[in-house]
Amino acid sequence: MIQFTIGVEPKTKKNSQQVVMIKGRPRIIQSKAYRDYEKAALPFCPDLHIDYPVNIKATYYRRKHHRVDLTNLESALMDILVKAGTLKDDSVSIVVSTDGSRVKYDPENPRTEIEITEANETKTTETTETTERLN
Repeated sequence: MIQFTIGVEPKTKKNSQQVVMIKGRPRIIQSKAYRDYEKAALPFCPDLHIDYPVNIKATYYRRKHHRVDLTNLESALMDILVKAGTLKDDSVSIVVSTDGSRVKYDPENPRTEIEITEANETKTTETTETTERLN
């Protein structure tokens, strides 16, 4: 099992987009707020290049009780984990589940706590191979 915390308030990509004109054509880009979040989050992510099936459980602690979609937070997190090199890719062949993920509130310490486990790992038995691969 791999555990780490991204020590900045989680943001979504979907709610942080803006339309700009590039070479006379409208394009959708991420807002400065999201780009700043991504830049701040990257140093917290380990460089592991995971290329085998995993479950990623994320607990998102937000500063305020604003409405947010869990899937939008997950999408942003997966893109950050790929960009950081934690994951080789965020396709279903690698991220097979996000079981246990949820949104909570902590106005004093917004963050994302992440737990990555090999997908075929169970809580009661763990093979030596799984332990070696995750360490």
